[in-house]
Amino acid sequence: MMTIRVAIFFVPTFSLSITAWAQNHADLPADAACPAAADVDSQRLYGPWQAQVDAGAAARQATLTLAQNPRYSGSLGGTIVRGGATAQVAGDVDDGAFTLEESSDGRTITATWTGEVVEGSCGREIRGTWKDVADQSTHDFVLRRPPNPP
Repeated sequence: MMTIRVAIFFVPTFSLSITAWAQNHADLPADAACPAAADVDSQRLYGPWQAQVDAGAAARQATLTLAQNPRYSGSLGGTIVRGGATAQVAGDVDDGAFTLEESSDGRTITATWTGEVVEGSCGREIRGTWKDVADQSTHDFVLRRPPNPP
């Protein structure tokens, strides 16, 4: 009997809260929370990323942090940390195409990243090719947002 009373209370309360939420968010487009890959802009990429670069039999892990580029407001800037070493990065995202240049000394490009925002990932995954400028080797990469970015 107690279960029925609890259900009778919670079902209408839950329905009212969903209705209120829908009314307060009626002006948002249906896909506002999850943009198409082509609609992902630089701001949506700000914050931490987990990077994995496949290098032969091994996968190298890194942490990439993206922010607004201090010189070009519509572009990306930031750092990548792998194995205790930090490099600077700068790049863009345009129509789902992602490009990033990496520099270990802040002057010379040491690697390039070219890829695409994965459709259906809501801007939380990017896949492409990482190229080491020194030896011209290329490796697949995946960038993923941590589960709960700050």
